[in-house]
Amino acid sequence: MVRWRSERRSANVEDRRGMRPRMGMPLKIGGGVGGVVVLLLVLLLGGDPGELLDATGGGAPPAAPGTAPPPDDEAAQFISVMLASTEDVWGTLFARAGASYEEPSLVLYEDAVSSACGFSGAATGPFYCPADRQVYLDLGFFRELARLGGPGDFAAAYVVGHEIGHHVQTLTGISDRVRRAQAAGGGQAEANALQVGMELQADCLAGVWAHHADRTRGILEPGDVEEGLSAAEAIGDDRLARQAGRRIAPESFTHGSSEERRRWLARGLESGDPDGCDTFGGTLR
Repeated sequence: MVRWRSERRSANVEDRRGMRPRMGMPLKIGGGVGGVVVLLLVLLLGGDPGELLDATGGGAPPAAPGTAPPPDDEAAQFISVMLASTEDVWGTLFARAGASYEEPSLVLYEDAVSSACGFSGAATGPFYCPADRQVYLDLGFFRELARLGGPGDFAAAYVVGHEIGHHVQTLTGISDRVRRAQAAGGGQAEANALQVGMELQADCLAGVWAHHADRTRGILEPGDVEEGLSAAEAIGDDRLARQAGRRIAPESFTHGSSEERRRWLARGLESGDPDGCDTFGGTLR
């Protein structure tokens, strides 16, 4: 069990659960149950709804602000502590590099939410929206993650760390470089490979955060690391495709295989070095 109860809570958690989202142009992939399956496979853990938004032709109006989660909501408070820990770790690492870390907000929602990237349902999974620099999370996702083979509180912490990894990529300009490379027109397989690099790097950066959080605050107990690694394996593209009865096609991967996701999370956990998270092999310009 992650040691968290005595730790600082973040002031950047916004609770929109129970609020009806303002629907702009909805994000659509197919329809009905088939659309949900595609969303789960393509966007689960770290997908960028902004990419789909480009194809639908519109965004969502600004959402009404939420409130802080109630103090007796243990799941929400756990997420708040994990977010605070990422703030502390990345604030320190950015300062060491002579830069300033911009803290993102994390929005809790149920079933559906509107963001600057559009309208998203819970089947999208947790996501980071670079347009408003916020993380969006339906806590019900963790039940699905446990069903897929990633139970435990450090598995949930890994999810937060992964999405904050995407925020770090935005702040450091990596996201923009990947989008430019994808727009250069190398074909869908190359665009997918670049997206896999993005997701695996976010996994590695999640490990970097956990490494430093444990060194400074001692948050991990025996078994926690394996929970996180199992969660990373559980949401590999190959495993998700196999569970959905789909053909495993590496050229269509957008998040990486189970082995890759486990390996890059482990690398970040072991090294604590963001510079060791070059999942692009030095090719990204």
